[in-house]
Amino acid sequence: MTQKPKPLHSIKVEGPIPAHLARSVIEETLRSAILDGRLPCGTALRQQDLADLFGVSRMPVREALRQLEAQELLSVTTHKGAVVAPLIQGDAAETYELRILLESEALRQSIPLLTEAEHQLAAGYIDELEAQHDYNEIGRLNRLFHMALYSKAPNQRLLRLVEDGLNEEERFLRFNLEAMGLGKLSQDDHRAMLQAVIERDIPRSLAMLEQHLNRGVEVITRYLATPAAQKRHTAR
Repeated sequence: MTQKPKPLHSIKVEGPIPAHLARSVIEETLRSAILDGRLPCGTALRQQDLADLFGVSRMPVREALRQLEAQELLSVTTHKGAVVAPLIQGDAAETYELRILLESEALRQSIPLLTEAEHQLAAGYIDELEAQHDYNEIGRLNRLFHMALYSKAPNQRLLRLVEDGLNEEERFLRFNLEAMGLGKLSQDDHRAMLQAVIERDIPRSLAMLEQHLNRGVEVITRYLATPAAQKRHTAR
């Protein structure tokens, strides 16, 4: 009988981890594995298994799992403990409504403080997106583009909430973008938004961001209603 592969076997740990770095190393390692799909949705992450894997006590593992739960990459259930959270599903509209509120405020705060360096960084991400055919990379670059525009917002708690939403979208795009056929959809929006940001036209920038995110939720909602999408998500 063939044994079912264990997701934790996909995680490689290099040598002993210094005690003062344990929590951050565990958090970043698990975060990367969740985002790239090595730890699929619904995977239970047990503290002792992780402590054995990383060669540490359960305390830094517990702290790392709390951080990932705060980022909405994990959810805690009664019987399984920490479980890799599901991707965007039927609540896509509500998710994007919240993103519009948070990202609009982050962009409003950030625009007056952005420099040419951030403008060029964002433009570079657009150029990479135009040339990119790897769907995993498209999700990552999309997140980096948006965060480049929001990065100077002084409210750090707001920025963490914004990045949590972008992380969730990145995970969804990694697994669904090819089936959705969205690879080249966003670049006109991105370029127009960046131009408004460079001109420090806050009302136009916010209107374009809202239009961009609303277009995204329409496409995702339509996709999730298709039999093919329902089959993919049921299988996960």
